[in-house]
Amino acid sequence: MKLLLFFFLTPFLFFLKCSSTANFSTQIASPSLILPLKTQITSGFSAPNKLPFTHNVTLTVSLSVGTPPQNVTMVLDTGSELSWLHSNSTRIKQPIFNPNRSLTYRPVSCSEPTCTTRTQDFSIPASCDSKNFCHAVLSYADASSSEGNLAMDTFTIGGSNFTGTIFGSMDSGFSSDSDEDEKTTGLMGMNRGSLSFVSQMGFKKFSYCISSLDFSGILLFGESNFTWILPLNYTPLVEISLPLPYFDRVAYTIKLEGIKVSNKLLPIPESVFIPDHTGAGQTMVDSGTQFTFLLGPAYTALRSEFLNQTMRTLKVLEDQDFVFQGAMDLCYRVPVNQTWLPKLPSVSLVFRGAEITVSGERLLYRVPGEIRGKDSIHCFTFGNSELLPIEAYIIGHHHQQNVWVEYDLEKSRIGFAQVQCNIASQRFGFYR
Repeated sequence: MKLLLFFFLTPFLFFLKCSSTANFSTQIASPSLILPLKTQITSGFSAPNKLPFTHNVTLTVSLSVGTPPQNVTMVLDTGSELSWLHSNSTRIKQPIFNPNRSLTYRPVSCSEPTCTTRTQDFSIPASCDSKNFCHAVLSYADASSSEGNLAMDTFTIGGSNFTGTIFGSMDSGFSSDSDEDEKTTGLMGMNRGSLSFVSQMGFKKFSYCISSLDFSGILLFGESNFTWILPLNYTPLVEISLPLPYFDRVAYTIKLEGIKVSNKLLPIPESVFIPDHTGAGQTMVDSGTQFTFLLGPAYTALRSEFLNQTMRTLKVLEDQDFVFQGAMDLCYRVPVNQTWLPKLPSVSLVFRGAEITVSGERLLYRVPGEIRGKDSIHCFTFGNSELLPIEAYIIGHHHQQNVWVEYDLEKSRIGFAQVQCNIASQRFGFYR
């Protein structure tokens, strides 16, 4: 059985006024909604994984769906559009949403504008099933998939109801892990697509603060004008007018301009960070991916410098066949009984107008179950995108810990500020 880390929290704090309109996307949200963001360790496709990882840490939020309400747990994913819930009743031991028990559930027909025009950013076009319902198929890089029908129902967050919320009611799929142990009900898509959760809510901003595994985090819809958070350093979102085959136009894409190790700027040509003529090579901020992945030239330069600066303090794992999660090939041996790591060189990702600095224990990840003699194995938490089926730079949530991240949709920018997220959680009334 896999390990689950949950934090039992006080009830939702919310400051939200809703209109009585039936369509979620037309409601006016004011001024903010605050809820706890939980950390969960999963295995297999349970979160679900978007990359072929055996072990994965995800960020989850809890809410209820349907009438009467059914409690669900959803993975927060800024790298996906369509929110979806498992609805297959054959999943006896796993949590599901049961459409037959909801009086407000309604499937979307394939002739409705929701199906014909608002699914245009799906990687696989929506289609009609045998009952003339709008059918969606979502696929992931590890060959896993989930499919079902688009539907509408009432989503309840902190006691406030949002009717007409569009989501995927998924009743089938394929998992790359035959021993999956699913504990989440689905996924909350939060990118810039018209069907994403945040787009339907109508909020112009949302923020989160991801803490370490010892405390809960925060997810906030609306303004985050708190004096103890500011100042935020903003970087503009990158947008293109013409569609390109490998450029995700509804992702949160920003411009990576450089990488520093212990404040030493690596000699990486600017061209390495610019997408090519196909769109491959964009830099995405993705809460649904755990670690950070860099394309070959940038990864090679970072790996080389980090290895050079840790040669005297850490023992490298001399096993060329061992690559953690298929993408992280710089690993170290640390004595099992050693409860601390030596001082590590910081790594900074430099964006236009902002930086994210990763330091300390977030730079190395202890690989579960891997022991060499009397040593445990710790791997560098930056991976090589080119070892995975992705043609992009991905900034994962592991390197967003203790950073207040604000997505300003109105001004097309993302803001970053260093914050102790456990303290921020306590300020909002959320504790362990």
